[in-house]
Amino acid sequence: MKKSLLQMLSLLITIMLLVGCSSTEENQNQTNDNSNNTEQSAEEKAVITISQDEGDTVLTEKEVSFEEGAILMDVLKENFEIEETGGMITAVDGLEADESEKKAWMYFVNDEMPMVGAAEFELSAGDKVNLDLQSWE
Repeated sequence: MKKSLLQMLSLLITIMLLVGCSSTEENQNQTNDNSNNTEQSAEEKAVITISQDEGDTVLTEKEVSFEEGAILMDVLKENFEIEETGGMITAVDGLEADESEKKAWMYFVNDEMPMVGAAEFELSAGDKVNLDLQSWE
């Protein structure tokens, strides 16, 4: 009788240990899945095209990642060589705006010119940004 009681107790302890270990693994997997989802949802993407003459010449196009609420100027500076004065972009990757030729860097988001400068514009997921060196006339 003692022997069967001892075997039964050993069996119960073994089952409890197995259940406890599998629960811990499931919780860890769920925690890892949740943190991956949080990281993925925090990272947004947009496409930035650098061009000249109202898009006639495309210099580069790049898909960029950014965090929700990111400002366009900051994202541009992280991904391209940007020079600016007082919030106005004066050069991109070494290509300077030329006042004598009446050319300036203009930007468009989803084919529309925003009413604020790049230093104030908040990007959204899926935005298509075109930074274009063009005549202001």
